[in-house]
Order: sequence, then C-alpha cells, then structure tokens
Amino acid sequence: MAYPPQPWSLHGQLHVSVWLLPADRLPPIPAEVAAAVRPVRIGRYAVVGTAWVDYQQGGDMSYRELLSAVLMRAGLRSRVTITHIWVDSADSRDGGRELWGIPKDLAEFELTGTDAAAVTGGQPIATAVIRRSRLGLRLPIGFRVVQALRGRALTTPVRAVARCGPSRLTWQIAPDGPLGFLAGRRPLLSLTAADFRMRFGTTPPPQ
Repeated sequence: MAYPPQPWSLHGQLHVSVWLLPADRLPPIPAEVAAAVRPVRIGRYAVVGTAWVDYQQGGDMSYRELLSAVLMRAGLRSRVTITHIWVDSADSRDGGRELWGIPKDLAEFELTGTDAAAVTGGQPIATAVIRRSRLGLRLPIGFRVVQALRGRALTTPVRAVARCGPSRLTWQIAPDGPLGFLAGRRPLLSLTAADFRMRFGTTPPPQ
C-alpha cells in the first residue's frame, strides 16, 4: 500500500465553481448512492460543483486534482457525490478508490495561481483562468461525501479550515470530453479556499 491510511491530512489551494444544470442532464450516479441520497433540486435544475485543487507539500500527499460533484441530500442533510475526478498521482488514485470509492483517474495538469488545465489520454478535459478577489478570514468548512464502495453507499466526513473569498473562474470545457455536460455554460458563482488544511476520512476502529 503506497498511499497513507485514513484520515488524510492535506493542505493547499482550492478553486471551486457552482453550476446549475438541468436535472435530466446529470451524469449517471451509481445505484448504491442513488438509493441512499438524491440530488438537490432547484426547480428543474440540479447543483453541480467543479474544483481545481493543488494539494501541496507538507500534507500526507501532494498532487493536483480536477473534480466534478453533485450536491445531494439525505432527508434534510446535505451530501456530495463525486462523479468525475482526475489526479496526477497514482497513489492518490489508488487510495481514493480503495478507501472511499472515489472514482479517481489519472490526468496531466497545469495548475498555477492564475491558470489551470487538465488532459487525460491526450484529450483535453478543461481549462480555466483564475482571478482571485481579496480573501477573508479563516473559516471552518465541513461536508460529507457519499460514494459507492463494495456494493454499498459509504459516507465519509471532510473537515477543513481555509481563507475563503469570491473569485472568478473562466472555464473552457471540451464539448466531447467527460465534462461535456457543462460545456458552453457559465458557473453561477466561484470561490477560492486558500491555504486550506483538510482532514479527509476517519480513523478506522481497532481490529
């Protein structure tokens, strides 16, 4: 096992955009997840988040990431399920899949404070220009991720603190790529969580 045991302690920079997408255009959600949670609806729209993440040196792992996730709910409790995700670390890919059922694949990245791009198998996924505004105070962030793992829905807690503030992300998404369901659309809003410190997962009970 080349990846660390959970929980992973990570830190770095995150840029997220929130989109409204017609619910009938959502990507497929595994049956185990769909049986446990359902998409949050605003009229005929669902809520999708996309994020560029730079996990930097000093945490348990360092790598870069692009993901797309759907906002879900279990009753009145909000949840997130990740439908697409790419990293540039085989260890992160393997750990994400085996520990939490996160469907990580590999990609090549350019990710700076102002520009982002991801390519997989020689085919572009997306690019973005990042413009950060003034960041505010360090704030706590908490959410739970629901994924399909070994035939059941697994819920994993995520906790972080970060300096948060609005930003502007100008996306170009490959229409024939895996995120093509967002191509030609504009995000509703974008945010930056800078210098975050994150705890992903839980300590397993003793055997």
